[in-house]
Amino acid sequence: MTHPPTHPSPVPTFSARAGPADVFQGLGLIFRAGHLIFHTPALRRLSALCAAVTLVALGGLFVLLWMYAPDLLGWLWTRPEPWYGRVFWYLVLVLMFLVLLVVGANVVVPVVLAPLQDPLSELTEAQCGGYDPPPFRLGSFLQGLATGLGHTLARVCFLVLGLAVLFPLNLLPVVGNVAWTVLGTLWTVLWLAGEHLAAPMTRHQYRFAEVRRVLRQRWLLCLGFGAGVYLLLWVPILNSFFLPVAVVGGTLLYRGLLAAGNVPPPPSSGLLGK
Repeated sequence: MTHPPTHPSPVPTFSARAGPADVFQGLGLIFRAGHLIFHTPALRRLSALCAAVTLVALGGLFVLLWMYAPDLLGWLWTRPEPWYGRVFWYLVLVLMFLVLLVVGANVVVPVVLAPLQDPLSELTEAQCGGYDPPPFRLGSFLQGLATGLGHTLARVCFLVLGLAVLFPLNLLPVVGNVAWTVLGTLWTVLWLAGEHLAAPMTRHQYRFAEVRRVLRQRWLLCLGFGAGVYLLLWVPILNSFFLPVAVVGGTLLYRGLLAAGNVPPPPSSGLLGK
């Protein structure tokens, strides 16, 4: 059994009603999650393993985009001859590279690390108190692994679908490219919050409709959390830890919303005192 630490509790305290401060509370989950990982040996070891895999995946993705992003933009918009046109072209190239890197990181890395996400989330909930991780059983582990991987792939498809709907904006040179970058970034930020909130809620057998309801009800809180995960990706070295921090932060977000009454008790029996 994993015992929760002594005071203070890692569970965040949220107001039952949405408000402007939600953005900063959501952003603060990143620091709360990092603090919990640093002070919990089991979380620290598992996060280090995730970081090693993430570093390799991000490095490979960076190289691929560095090689092929110019060709992709050139296919959409031929590089202009005038110098001022080339300045805009390279600016759009940088913006497109950054968006594709973030999107690619949030497609490839979660799929690769899917087997480790539930253990990270379970350890986090154990630290929050009122929860005992179920005993290890091979059959349950394999079933949970298949379910988690399937849900991760489904949520990734949802991200890609949203970006695909926005992609035709690129047919408008300059203005359309910038609009796609801005709207694609906002979509990715909100998707990040939903992705990492859905992981613990799926483990407790909530329906995805409940996740969507929470995203609508507390969208500023989720926007702040998603923005924090997004920004973490751009911090050198720390970006290798972005998924463990996101998983732990998403679990803390779930427990905070549960404590605030924004989420009903889980259908599963994993939380003690239900």
